[in-house]
Amino acid sequence: MGTLHVMDHPLIQHKITMIRKKETGSKEFRELVEEIAMLMAYEITRDFPLEEIEIETPLVKTKSKVIAGKKVAVVPILRAGLGMVDGILNLLPAAKVGHIGLYRDPETKKPVAYYCKLPQGIDRREVLLVDPMLATGGSAVAAIDFLKEQGAKNIKLACLIGAPEGVKVVRDAHPDVDVFLASLDERLNEHCYILPGLGDAGDRLFGTK
Repeated sequence: MGTLHVMDHPLIQHKITMIRKKETGSKEFRELVEEIAMLMAYEITRDFPLEEIEIETPLVKTKSKVIAGKKVAVVPILRAGLGMVDGILNLLPAAKVGHIGLYRDPETKKPVAYYCKLPQGIDRREVLLVDPMLATGGSAVAAIDFLKEQGAKNIKLACLIGAPEGVKVVRDAHPDVDVFLASLDERLNEHCYILPGLGDAGDRLFGTK
C-alpha cells in the first residue's frame, strides 16, 4: 500500500514560501524549484537498500555501504516537471531521464498525451515521476497508467504542492504508489487551480502566459 508523505523539513517549507510569492521572478523560481526537488530527493531515497563493499581508504582496507544496485528513472510530466529534474540529478547523477507529455483539455479538463519516451528497462527501475503541481490528479493518474503499461512496477510520485482532491484521485486509482509532497494545500478552486497554490508552475518556470 502506497503512503502519502508531506515533507515538513524547515528548508523545504522556507523555499515553498518563496515560490508561492507572486513577486518571485522566473530565474529565482527556477532555482528554488530545483533546490526543493533536490531536498525532496534526499527524503524520497531514504528507503533505498544498501549493500556492503570492501574499499581502501588512504590508511586501511575497510567495509562500507553503497546503494544496492538501484537503477533509477526520473520521469517529468512535461512541461513543468522539467523544472524538478536537475535538482534530482544533482543527487542521482546516474539516473536516466524519460519524458511524458500531457496537457489538460480546457473543455473536458481531461489529460491528453502528446509525447512519451522512457529509458530502456523501465520494468527494472525505480521510477520517480515528477510534476510541481498535483491538482485534479488526472495527469498524474494518466502518467502512472502509461508507466505501468510500459512495465514499470516501482513508481513514486513527487510534487511540490498538492490538493486533497488530487491526492485522493491518485491514491484511489493507484494505491500502490507512494506520493511525496512538499505541501498539502487547502483545495481546488472552480478553475481547478490549487489554493493557496502558486499559480501556473509552467508559466512561472518558463516566463510564459
